[in-house]
Amino acid sequence: MSRRGDNLPAYRAAQIEFAAHVRNPKANPRPADIEPRRMQIYVDLIYNNIESFLANTFRVVRAILADDAWHELVRDFVHRHASSSPFFQEIPLEFLAFLGEGRSAANDPPFLLELAHYEWVELALDLDCDEVPESNIVGAGDLLAMHPVVSPLAWLLSYRYPVHRIGAGYQPETAPDEPTFLIVYRGRDDRVRFLEANRVTARLIQLLEADGNLTGQSALEQIAAELESTEAGFQRDDVLQSGRETLEHLADCAIIAGVRVTG
Repeated sequence: MSRRGDNLPAYRAAQIEFAAHVRNPKANPRPADIEPRRMQIYVDLIYNNIESFLANTFRVVRAILADDAWHELVRDFVHRHASSSPFFQEIPLEFLAFLGEGRSAANDPPFLLELAHYEWVELALDLDCDEVPESNIVGAGDLLAMHPVVSPLAWLLSYRYPVHRIGAGYQPETAPDEPTFLIVYRGRDDRVRFLEANRVTARLIQLLEADGNLTGQSALEQIAAELESTEAGFQRDDVLQSGRETLEHLADCAIIAGVRVTG
């Protein structure tokens, strides 16, 4: 019976056999020419490093899963996922890809992928190399009359589950009727923070990001027009007033980096 790598050069076949055993010692036999004790050092080293890095990144996921379930999940990732990146710091992103590309275990909580993504975002934004543009941007100005600029270090997120509330005491089995909107942003002190947003604030961010020619006033007017056609008991002035306050709060948080100077 042929074995994996039989048609390859000896060194390549040895690499494949070695890696297969490291990824899943139960499913793939140990290379016959390596002492069991030495082989186990590599098995433990690779798994423990990956598991520790994932546990430190996905702390809530780790906390709500039983030990057996957590280690089964990590083992499955190490065994089955073909990573596209060689960089250690991108292991959490590879883990997300694994969860989103066919991981289907009956005991996985239904919010697992969204919760993991929410936890990954903090690491991703902390490492993000984008910078707030300096040309044609001023930190202070009339947010209604001028063109508010959303910081590239502010990400608008939408989830089916309220992932920011999930923990040992709250693990919903079904998604609520309304989605959860969150803005994750890196402030002026370089700390990553999260802000819960409602549907109107999320729409405001979307409009400002999509069209740099919108003034704050024109963005709020567009939202007011949209709500007028869909919401009963709509009060246009309330939207404009609360929208002004929202713009000021977003600017205070550095979610709005400033206003664009034209001309």
